[in-house]
Amino acid sequence: MRTIDWVDGAIEIIDQTALPAQLTVRRLTTVPELIEAIQSLAVRGAPALGVAGALGVALAAQTSTGAARDEQVAAVAAARPTAVNLAGGVDRAAARLPEGAAAVLAEALRLRDEEVASSAAMAARGADLLQERCGPAPRLLTHCNTGGLATVTGGTALAVVTELHRRGTLGGVIASETRPLLQGARLTAWELGRAGVPYRVAVDSAGPFLLARGEVDAVVVGADRICANGDVVNKIGTYSHALGAVRAGVPFVVVAPESTLDPQTPTGAEVPIEDRDGAEVLSFDGSSTAPPGAVGINPAFDVTPADLVTAIVTDTRIIQFAGA
Repeated sequence: MRTIDWVDGAIEIIDQTALPAQLTVRRLTTVPELIEAIQSLAVRGAPALGVAGALGVALAAQTSTGAARDEQVAAVAAARPTAVNLAGGVDRAAARLPEGAAAVLAEALRLRDEEVASSAAMAARGADLLQERCGPAPRLLTHCNTGGLATVTGGTALAVVTELHRRGTLGGVIASETRPLLQGARLTAWELGRAGVPYRVAVDSAGPFLLARGEVDAVVVGADRICANGDVVNKIGTYSHALGAVRAGVPFVVVAPESTLDPQTPTGAEVPIEDRDGAEVLSFDGSSTAPPGAVGINPAFDVTPADLVTAIVTDTRIIQFAGA
């Protein structure tokens, strides 16, 4: 199944907020519906958001004109600020607006197909690198969700994990739960289970200790934006795993398509970090876990400095960092 696609004049997505309890496909026929799906994380993951942005422009081009259309396009681009792919997908499709709605849709579908192809390329390249760096059967730790749900099909970091499993050379994988919305425990575990990959789930804070205890040969994660200097912006908690990896002397590998590289942003300090509703950290499954009056602080992403990164694997190359 594709996480996001264009079907009979509308956008269809797998609703990631319903997983793992149920697999639900939502049909989005208006731009406000798409924006709500993006902001509620019904569709999420940098490559998937890029496709959502492009398809959102196609939807706007088919349902409105002039200033109203342009306002909708701008609203899609601004729906979430941190992942570079969303605005990138919007800009790419919007450049075809003068040619008409059909040209916009064609560009959006071209981006969709490119992301499908890039997942396969990253899977093979990343698996080769980890076997080279860690031996024939690496034991991995991954954070957040980077499988097909975060792309269109396949994935980024999780595609590397499943490729190693396909080769019969995966030594094991630990999925970090990814508080507060549990993308690792809910989504990554669901995808690994469907793929038949044995896995374990750990609380986020256990990662550095598991590394120190020698249970992990490499950390492999995705990215929402990679800055010009190599700083990696990814789901909150990534920085802690990078620190743990460096302390333990194991590789910290980032897997992301070229579309996630942002040469226009010098460092992570210039990236707008999305702060989500603090209530997300004060409750679980609709029940409060903190006393009345507690105030939550909820950055959705963090910045891992480039000097903690061993390598970045994209769909076209491997960028290895000096001294790593």
